[in-house]
Amino acid sequence: MLRRLASHSALTATLLILSGCVDDGREKLVVYSPHGKEMLSAYEDAFEAANPTIDVQWIDMGGQDAFDRIRTEAANPQASVWWGGSSVAFARAAEDGLLAPYRPTWADVVDETARDSQDRWYGTYLTPEVIAYNTESLDPDEVPRDWDELLDERWKDRILIRYPLASSTMRTIYGALILRQPTPEDGFAWLARLDENVKTYTADPTQLYLRLARGEGDVTLWNLPDIHLQSDKYPFGYVYPESGTPVLTDGIAIVANAPQLEAAKLYYEFVTSDTAAIDQANRFHRIPTRNDIDRAVLPDWMVAEDLKVMDVDWEALEVNGPDWMLRWDEEVKGRGGDFLAERGR
Repeated sequence: MLRRLASHSALTATLLILSGCVDDGREKLVVYSPHGKEMLSAYEDAFEAANPTIDVQWIDMGGQDAFDRIRTEAANPQASVWWGGSSVAFARAAEDGLLAPYRPTWADVVDETARDSQDRWYGTYLTPEVIAYNTESLDPDEVPRDWDELLDERWKDRILIRYPLASSTMRTIYGALILRQPTPEDGFAWLARLDENVKTYTADPTQLYLRLARGEGDVTLWNLPDIHLQSDKYPFGYVYPESGTPVLTDGIAIVANAPQLEAAKLYYEFVTSDTAAIDQANRFHRIPTRNDIDRAVLPDWMVAEDLKVMDVDWEALEVNGPDWMLRWDEEVKGRGGDFLAERGR
């Protein structure tokens, strides 16, 4: 049985734990993924039942954490599969030589925008970003309907944000919000105004959910599938920003020089099959990129939802995003007011 690991374990601790797993003779397949214990556990069990000689060992971490870990381990890869994260992160990893080419059996049923031209990564889901809120502390007519409303002083100390540097979701949202402004400098000023209203930057999604559910904050920014999934146990609702929302393409890839290459291919195909896509849509609220899925078998909300997609320059986000996030962390986080004052804004 998999030894489940916390997303923020140190690298050395992770390796020690993995090396200490009981050897039951099965081939061990390591997967890095932000998809959460519910879905990762379900697919661990299903895959192992179909492939009893393989032991799936998933590590739940943010998409950006997965990228950073794979880059750190490039000379001695520990994981064979990276399942989950933004196309921006996957594109950077591909260009850095961190991903192995692999053409899945369903390659022809996704749009060109949802795949790498050299087969180094493929999109699995379309992930809209939303404004989420605690339905017990806010009535629907009180919820901010668009991004700029979050800057109103009435939201001071009422907004919770998942720490962006470790999260593909938050990097996408923050990068898109910078690009939404006339200049990057205007974008940083916008994020500084948002920072003035943020009560806490949480270390991981679990803390974000718990704090929002306890009413420690009323509003957050996060991805739609996770809010849907968590609303099964927490009082969460959401709105699509009226001016448009970024829709992230969530990817999968085999790690370059994967230590369990053939097992990785089996797992890749298993979790991205048409059957899996339908199951993931219905049980885990994931919007498939595959265009061969009959809409009649998808959840009603997924078919009926009508959102305005934000026009995002994904190439600019890929090129500038890392530097933007480092600058935000150094100059804006926790000192938004000072950032604005220093610039006379």
